[in-house]
Amino acid sequence: MSFFLQQLLNAMQVGSVYALIALGYTMVYGILTMINFAHGDIFMVSTYLAFAASGLLLAHLGGASPLVIFVCTIVVAVLGTSLLAVLIERAAYKPLRNAPRMSAVITALGIGLLLENSFVAIKGIGPTPRMLPPLIPAGEVHVGGITISSLQLVIIGLALLTMLALDLTVRKTMLGIAMRAISWDHTIVPLMGVPKDRIISLTFALGAAVAAVGGTLYGMAYTIDPYMGIRIGWWAFISAVVGGIGNIRGAMLGGFILGFVEIFTPVVLKSSSYRDMIAFSLLLVLLIFRPTGILGRTVSQKV
Repeated sequence: MSFFLQQLLNAMQVGSVYALIALGYTMVYGILTMINFAHGDIFMVSTYLAFAASGLLLAHLGGASPLVIFVCTIVVAVLGTSLLAVLIERAAYKPLRNAPRMSAVITALGIGLLLENSFVAIKGIGPTPRMLPPLIPAGEVHVGGITISSLQLVIIGLALLTMLALDLTVRKTMLGIAMRAISWDHTIVPLMGVPKDRIISLTFALGAAVAAVGGTLYGMAYTIDPYMGIRIGWWAFISAVVGGIGNIRGAMLGGFILGFVEIFTPVVLKSSSYRDMIAFSLLLVLLIFRPTGILGRTVSQKV
């Protein structure tokens, strides 16, 4: 029983990160009905921003509290990643809003490749795997036969708080109301005085900011490299589709489901090489029996 609970905790840790990335996919799709395939690589950039920021902060503020270093690292990663997402949206996606959807998909894939290879080519980064320095004091809590590390507590707790804050932002604030209005009818909303372009840019920034929180947390627990956005991005995309792409809570649910798939597949099948097969099989089965995802809704369209 304790082994199962320990794996469940590990699944929540991985699922928290997938959920944070999946939110970026679902927010952009919800407002533009577009799949931002570069989002996984934007997440990758956030991990390197956190890596650089944490290194500089530790070098110049080594005597400061670890909590201060950790918070400043997340702030730098969030601001830098949000700015990058807005620049990409304005320079690459905005000119293609009225173009065929395939144009935006190809552009997103191209931007992802550009980010990956640019980071490989940058001197001092390259393809070498790296890891953020420890920003959380090491510690363990033993409860009922399972071991909970301080890092796991921070990853799961901060991820849940970020998801809750985003959910409240979308449901309770004027920005969230404007985002939902544009997702409902983006042609009528500008006539009511809603700044459509600004809201779309803020949606990209918000999705990237949430991914940056996940990137910082991920970099403290796992190694990072310029190609990590491919696999993690695809898993987060599957999370968004499984939960119901376009649905904020669906993306959160899908992230945790994929976290369970990743952790429990090698437990059940005795090999981690089946993870991708299980994840994509889950996606295929779901698309056959429930194409809108678990929490997705069928949207009627006037013809």
